[in-house]
Amino acid sequence: MGGVALARPLYFWLGFLATVAGVVLHLPMYLHGADMHYHLAGMPMDTPMAVGMALIVAGLLVTAYGLVPPGALTARPAAEVRVRALDDARMRPAHIGLIVVMSVAVVIDAMKPITLGFVAPGMAKEYGLKSALNPAGDLPVALLPLAGLTGTVLGSLLWGWMGDKIGRKPSILFAGVLFIGTAICGAMPDFGWNLAMCVAMGLGAGGMLPITFSLLAETIPPRHKGWVMVLIGGNLAVAYLAASWLSASLAPTYSWRILWLVGMPTGVFLILLNRFIPESPRFLLAHGRDEEARAIMARYGAAATAQAREEEVERVEDDHGGGYSRLFRPPFTGLTVAVVVLGLSIGLVTYGFQLWIPSNLQRLGLDQQTADRALRDSTLLGLPLILVSAAMYGLWSAKKTIVVLTALVGAALAVLSFAGETLAQDRTWLYLLLAGPIVGTAAIAAVLAAYSSEIYPTRVRSRGSGLSAGVGKLGGVAVTAVLVAGATAPSIGATALLGAVPLVLAVVAVLAFGVEPAKGSAETPVTA
Repeated sequence: MGGVALARPLYFWLGFLATVAGVVLHLPMYLHGADMHYHLAGMPMDTPMAVGMALIVAGLLVTAYGLVPPGALTARPAAEVRVRALDDARMRPAHIGLIVVMSVAVVIDAMKPITLGFVAPGMAKEYGLKSALNPAGDLPVALLPLAGLTGTVLGSLLWGWMGDKIGRKPSILFAGVLFIGTAICGAMPDFGWNLAMCVAMGLGAGGMLPITFSLLAETIPPRHKGWVMVLIGGNLAVAYLAASWLSASLAPTYSWRILWLVGMPTGVFLILLNRFIPESPRFLLAHGRDEEARAIMARYGAAATAQAREEEVERVEDDHGGGYSRLFRPPFTGLTVAVVVLGLSIGLVTYGFQLWIPSNLQRLGLDQQTADRALRDSTLLGLPLILVSAAMYGLWSAKKTIVVLTALVGAALAVLSFAGETLAQDRTWLYLLLAGPIVGTAAIAAVLAAYSSEIYPTRVRSRGSGLSAGVGKLGGVAVTAVLVAGATAPSIGATALLGAVPLVLAVVAVLAFGVEPAKGSAETPVTA
């Protein structure tokens, strides 16, 4: 399977089947609500649902047992590894296949948190939650995205640790099984259960992306991996398209609940692709699994190293203790500061400005249809920026690409912060300026994900990627917590300023502490 065996394949597949069966047992209750347009709020859980929940919990535990190699959680890698032959490999069909599979994984992963926005209106109506359309509700519907985003923060950190402990492939597979199990959100009759499942969903969604980028950084030939990872990061837009299409096509007939239930078939599809997902050869070598590493390297063109010539595999002792704390110790301190500041600024723009821009456009005098069209047209206008960013990152300079993109988005937000209230009279400038924060922020997020997966060495790479992804969600948690507290959305100028200031600080941090990933090498020399 992908050139590397699972630790205990029988237990993995038994856990997977138990999880699927547990979700299937929730479907009768959902289907029984068809006459009420699948309105299940307040209904008691039936026996199949209770049995199904027990199967899901047991299935996840058995799946984890099947994926974790014996002693992996307590063992310390013996060495850092550099595989020179892999660095010289050319793009092969195996690489193309990996890119396709990882693109699918990113789309499936990103659809989970994106779906929060599409289920919130129907959920608020069914459970009587407080929202813009129902100000007299009891609990705020914003609790749902708060739970999901909190889960993504925790997941980014947890999966980053898991990726370095048990491997990249097992971490991706466990996230896929977790996606399947949390699909039962679509059958939950109680809002509290939805919140709990949303946290669990966030754990998997937050961890998948950084692990995916770590694996790509260690498998794709260095001269191609930068632009490849930026393009794959751009699949966040494809995920949004998929989620919106499903919402428009299925939700009117099957209610908002169907948007959660589709997590089962998409999760199953991801698991069935597992044979095309390799393990990182550097991770395998660092953990003494040389035979499996040679099989992977042969598949991806590292034939010389597969001959096991001693001088072609260099092992360097890992002299850093601790978990995430090692990222803040020399020689990584300044670099990690830059990553944290940039990640936080992206989170504030994504979940601050972008979260409130639909209502703020209506506040400027645009009706809902016109406001939605403005956001759609601005996004289409900015989509070529993803391709430009990939070319800049791969052919020019990773560090300079981050600085240029961040400065452009910061400048657009600065103009909006001072002129936002008058832009309704000039639609052309409105569309142009909105393209920066909407698409530009997505481009920066993709570039940061690629950058953070390249600048850290193998022994801490998953943690570096996990930290980058996690801090990006903290801004979202803070913004959503404000909404839960009952605050109203501030003006377009205030939200733009909220994003512009940290972006300026991010430019300074990257200029001061950022490094350039070494061209033609999978390991970036980080100096104190």
